[in-house]
Amino acid sequence: MSLRRTLIASLAAASLVGIAGAARADIHIGVTLSLTGPGASLGIPAENALKLWSGDMAGQKVRFTVLNDGADSTTATKNTQKLITEEKVDLILGSSLTPPSLAVVETAGAAGVPVISMAGGGAIVLPQDGPRKWAFKLSPTEPISVNMVIDHLLKNKGKTLATIGVANSYGDGFLKVVEQVAAAKGVKLVAIEKYAPTDQSVTAQTVKILAANPDAVYILSAGTPGALPQIELAKRGYKGLVYQTQGVANNDFLRVGGKDLEGGYMTVAPVLVAEQLPDASAVKKPAVDFVHRFEGKYGAGSRSLFAATMWDALLIVQQAAGQAIKKAQPGTPEFRGALRDSIEGMKEFVGSQGVFNMSPADHNGVDQRSQVMVRIENGTWKLKD
Repeated sequence: MSLRRTLIASLAAASLVGIAGAARADIHIGVTLSLTGPGASLGIPAENALKLWSGDMAGQKVRFTVLNDGADSTTATKNTQKLITEEKVDLILGSSLTPPSLAVVETAGAAGVPVISMAGGGAIVLPQDGPRKWAFKLSPTEPISVNMVIDHLLKNKGKTLATIGVANSYGDGFLKVVEQVAAAKGVKLVAIEKYAPTDQSVTAQTVKILAANPDAVYILSAGTPGALPQIELAKRGYKGLVYQTQGVANNDFLRVGGKDLEGGYMTVAPVLVAEQLPDASAVKKPAVDFVHRFEGKYGAGSRSLFAATMWDALLIVQQAAGQAIKKAQPGTPEFRGALRDSIEGMKEFVGSQGVFNMSPADHNGVDQRSQVMVRIENGTWKLKD
């Protein structure tokens, strides 16, 4: 069953509290997150960030209705339908993973409700047609991350690469870009393997990868399931480079993988290593600010990319609502359309994860400033050149 939480944020409130209804002028935001299942390590931090919000938006009270989709696309669709038809939300945040996010976008877009996804797959916003005209996402699309990985591999004299990814839209989206970028830069793909997010073993796939003897292995996964291939590679003595996507960059991943993750690389949003960023970085100040807020509430080391994505989404909605409220009242189709248009027109918005420049052709809006290379050392992330 879906987990339902209704939250209200106001300047007078020190925390979010449940309510049964709201005045017509309240801005109502629907949220569907993966609070259980394989995406829980992404969804729970995002919900925790939501609980930090204690301000209004554009002079209006803001109300949040939060549902759990359990990383299931069918449940995400039902949640979205409920948020639109019963709750009459002005905007939807979610989901945590790419497959349920695609389900959210299809339903919300058809109803003219804007969506900001917490997930990473480029298919959420590409191509910019149909229901995706109403969809935005904040994690960078695959080419920025993949180019950084391939360049790092070449810098380290690597020439061959194997991939192992989850057999869903997230893994497949990354694989498509890896194939394109590797070919363009002269890196040979010697093995391509896949596994299900619920699989308990990847032994057969790992044996095939080791037989191909690649200089590096790129794991295309999200959440704690991403630790499984790296653990298996370590146990079998693989000595080459191992790369991950930022979809695994959370403390649960470090906990599950333990020492077997040591030395692995991944491209991540700068907020994960906020204090290590050079002072010249455009995102250092907002990144450090978010880390202080989040860790001040949830403890040292609790920072999460997925929490930061939620925080940046709220800041973006706040700015967009300030423009939309000049054109229409919350709870109306006109307000929802104005919100969409305002987000699409956002320029040089500096968040904790990057600098956003949206446009009708680009509903992601980030550039190279949205990613840095880190290495896992002594159970934590270290910024690398």
